[in-house]
Amino acid sequence: MSHRHYKILWSARARDMLVAIPDRRIQKKFFERVHDLSSEPEKQGKPLIGELAGYRSLRVIGQRYRIIFRVERDRVIVLIVALGIRKEGSRKDVYDLAKKLVQLGLVEPSEKQR
Repeated sequence: MSHRHYKILWSARARDMLVAIPDRRIQKKFFERVHDLSSEPEKQGKPLIGELAGYRSLRVIGQRYRIIFRVERDRVIVLIVALGIRKEGSRKDVYDLAKKLVQLGLVEPSEKQR
C-alpha cells in the first residue's frame, strides 16, 4: 500500500523562527525533520494536550529543540506552526510561544510557500 504524501506548509511565524536560528547546521536539521513529515506525519512526534490539543510535537537534535505541527488529513497537509527550544518556565519556551500563536490565530499557512 502506498502512503499519501503530505504537502508541508509553514506559518509565517514558524518561518521567522527558523530564520532566527543563527546556526545553519541546526536550521538544516529542522529542514530534514520537517521534510520527513511529508510521509506518515500522524505517526511522528507526540500528540499535545490542553490548549495545544490537535497539534503534535516532534523532537529535533536530542531533547532541546521541537517542531510544533498540525496534520490536516482532509487537505493532505502538514502545517508547521512553531519551532524552537524547549525551555520550561522560560518566556521563550516553544510550547508557550505556540499557545500564544494559537490563541492569537497566527497559525495559518504563510502566503509565501515554497
